Amino acid sequence: MIKKHNSFQKRMLSPFFFKLFLLFKLPMAFLAGLKLKELSTDSSLVTMKYKYLNKNPFGSIYFACLSMAGELASGILAASIIYDSKPKVSMLVVNLEVSFVKKAIGVINFQCKDGLAMQSVIDSAINSGEGEIFNALTTAIDSQGDVVAEFIIRWSFKAKP
Repeated sequence: MIKKHNSFQKRMLSPFFFKLFLLFKLPMAFLAGLKLKELSTDSSLVTMKYKYLNKNPFGSIYFACLSMAGELASGILAASIIYDSKPKVSMLVVNLEVSFVKKAIGVINFQCKDGLAMQSVIDSAINSGEGEIFNALTTAIDSQGDVVAEFIIRWSFKAKP
């Protein structure tokens, strides 16, 4: 069952509200400068720019900051799906696989296009009452269109009793 999550999406797409959300819920993401550019039923786009607070000694974005943005791209998509669900659904990262392909400098776009498949798995978790696992793919692309990294974030979803 595909649902529209407009109230959550509209709120998160407000730059002011999203910054408040990061400040109170994910302060390291706030400091790293993550921004939400797109959020729909099927995909999300998070950006991060190379800057002082997310750099490493090698002149690129620190791998942990890249991983944080990769996780947020799929996590915000999952959060938009479970927002106001009945029953409530818990979500948890249970594994992370990443391939770093190219040095991350400039503006990096992190896109996850797995919303429809994720919705199906979450619906299954709600209907069965059992935990369900979903592997979300987030691709990080630089301003030249080159892949910088690929993240497979394994999410566990379970309906709360």
